[in-house]
Amino acid sequence: MVHLKLPKENKKELIGRIQTYFYEERSEEIGELAAGFLLDFMMKEIGPVIYNQAINDARKLIEEKMLSIEEDLHVMEKPTMFLRR
Repeated sequence: MVHLKLPKENKKELIGRIQTYFYEERSEEIGELAAGFLLDFMMKEIGPVIYNQAINDARKLIEEKMLSIEEDLHVMEKPTMFLRR
């Protein structure tokens, strides 16, 4: 299982954004500790789903790029003339 960890400055920013969301959207004030717990919960429960989707998206993009490269390489091939006996 991949453990997602954020740098302190990113985590602090996200906690602030959670607090702002609660205040602006729900007219509720949420403390830094509660916002931090919510962020930890979301990272634990939702983070792996988002991470896996990102991996799948990257995999699909790489497969498409590889197919494109393979097609480009076929186009670049030069015809050859072999002597027949």
